[in-house]
Amino acid sequence: MIKKHWPDLGASIVVFLVALPLCVGVAVASGVPAELGIVTGVVGGIVVGLLPGSTMQVSGPAAGLTVLVADAVSRHGIQALGVIVLGAGLLQVLLGLARCGRWFRAISPSVVQGMLAGIGLVLVFGQLKPIVASPISLALGLLTVVIMLLWQRTPMRVVPGVLVGVVVCTALAALFASGVDKIVVGTLSADVHLPNFSLLDTGVIGTAVVFALVASAESMFSAAAVDRMHNGPRTRYNKELVAQGVGNTICGLLGALPMTAVIVRSSANVAAGARTKASRVLHGVWLLLFVVLLPGLLTLIPVAVLAAVLVHAGWKLLGLKDLVRLWRTDRAEGAVLVLTAGLIVATDLLTGTLAGLLAAVVKTAWDVSRLSVVETPEGLALKGNATFLRLPRLLDVLDGVDREHVRMDLSGVRHLDQACGQAIEQWVDESRRAGRTVELVGRGEPVRR
Repeated sequence: MIKKHWPDLGASIVVFLVALPLCVGVAVASGVPAELGIVTGVVGGIVVGLLPGSTMQVSGPAAGLTVLVADAVSRHGIQALGVIVLGAGLLQVLLGLARCGRWFRAISPSVVQGMLAGIGLVLVFGQLKPIVASPISLALGLLTVVIMLLWQRTPMRVVPGVLVGVVVCTALAALFASGVDKIVVGTLSADVHLPNFSLLDTGVIGTAVVFALVASAESMFSAAAVDRMHNGPRTRYNKELVAQGVGNTICGLLGALPMTAVIVRSSANVAAGARTKASRVLHGVWLLLFVVLLPGLLTLIPVAVLAAVLVHAGWKLLGLKDLVRLWRTDRAEGAVLVLTAGLIVATDLLTGTLAGLLAAVVKTAWDVSRLSVVETPEGLALKGNATFLRLPRLLDVLDGVDREHVRMDLSGVRHLDQACGQAIEQWVDESRRAGRTVELVGRGEPVRR
């Protein structure tokens, strides 16, 4: 039995080493105690890891939710975080039971990339202050990023670069810069608390809905990406959404951070050779043992070092290569991405994402609304989708018709909406009043006479 799960044991240690600094960093960037990030990682590993849905995905606090959490804490206070996360988790469970898991994959990829890019930019800008707080902080931050980047090119890259960067720079700070700002760690008994339902109001409920939708979308997108990395069982999306909801419900009851499936940990899990769920469950066990037995080690980590880790994570979320590739292949999709990311930075995550979704819908409607209006010897022939988006062109052609007998062929029209139908009706009436003969052929339902 031990031999069978040996690859999972090794993978769990790798994932633990990747998850630990990220759990702490996401918590600090979100404005909550560092240990609450580890609590979410423990729940994501042990609870969600045991539930059906996905085999290789690893869940925990995500950099993609940092902006949302920080905004929620500033608006409603940290005491309301548990209520928000609990509500989000229950909504996720309901969505999963209603078999809505796959619907989250229907969102335009350009909007998703724009959402991640916007979050990445906010994350990078938000962490610059602790990095430039002093020359020593700047040096530690830059060195952390350099180590993480260079480590991936070494033969020893099986050891996570993020861990190497944190350990090396923490050691250097302890030896030569003991006065630099460090992470403050409290006790679990003081920071883990039951949700305060007296804080429940419309603002909190709205925030919980946003949490649920964003966390669900990120988890489903992660599932699709992770499934392409391995040949094992595919993700069952509805069950995975229920599992994420159960995890967030428990995190809400503990007053911890919200969770999603995290692509960084999940890809590390696959790359480390994991074969079963045991690896992600064990990584949660290692996190639990760490927060119980060795929490004091976190107080040695400089704030600038963790900020550098998050800057690196934010830069990867930005995905400049994907943006350039998308811009070269489809300028309109690239514009949707840039619009979404820009509005997230300028306003907030919800506004930017909703605007991006609206822009994607308009673009899609424009793309599918292709109408060909051809003048024939007998009159006009319409082909394609006649929607209000093509109404100006249709009216221009109709206004230019100058003949006594017009044969309008609608047999090639796949869809005729009310706006175009009424325009044709009005033109037919005006033409007949002017003494013209109008013959409608094919799809003539909207203009019955």
